[in-house]
Amino acid sequence: MKNVPIIFENADYIVLNKPAGLAVQGGAGITVSVDSLLAMERDPRPLLVHRLDKETSGLLLVAKHKQAAADFSRFLGAGGVSKYYRALCAGTTDHDSGCIRIPLDIRGTLKKAETSYRLLAAGGGYSLLELELGTGRMHQIRRHLAQTGTPIIGDDRYGDFSLNKQLKIRKLLLYAARILIPEIALDVSVEAPPFFSTSFEKLLTTMSAIQI
Repeated sequence: MKNVPIIFENADYIVLNKPAGLAVQGGAGITVSVDSLLAMERDPRPLLVHRLDKETSGLLLVAKHKQAAADFSRFLGAGGVSKYYRALCAGTTDHDSGCIRIPLDIRGTLKKAETSYRLLAAGGGYSLLELELGTGRMHQIRRHLAQTGTPIIGDDRYGDFSLNKQLKIRKLLLYAARILIPEIALDVSVEAPPFFSTSFEKLLTTMSAIQI
């Protein structure tokens, strides 16, 4: 797909590397989306089976037919889909790993929400986290990290606005890094997008160096 690299494809699924700023679905004010691009370039159109925020880059899996979509839902319901993200945050966690369990308000109703995290690097008031979704609520990672005092750098909705301005970072430093579905031997990873790597390098002098 033009401007949306295909990372993996088989008879059932396509894994795309969605750029930041591209919506997954259409809506008010949205003229171009992953869904509309798929409709133009593939027949039959692949089916969306999960979502990424517009400003979140990284791995997005789509099903090539209805049975594959149903299988994905079954894997997801059985806990057989692992989705890993990486985020550069202001502040740091109290522990090297853990699980954030804070219910989130979804259209006026509190819903269970779980986000596991692992600290990859920290220093100078910043941290690099790997995160795994236990549930899939809207803006879950962004909201959970903001609520626990480690907002994602560049988050213009839940983040530290004055720090974002000070650092001159205008993109959300969050990307979907890996999708793992053991039942179908699917394990796909992607490197950090350039803007993420550049921001990491900017903060590297105060953080423990690691490969991202």
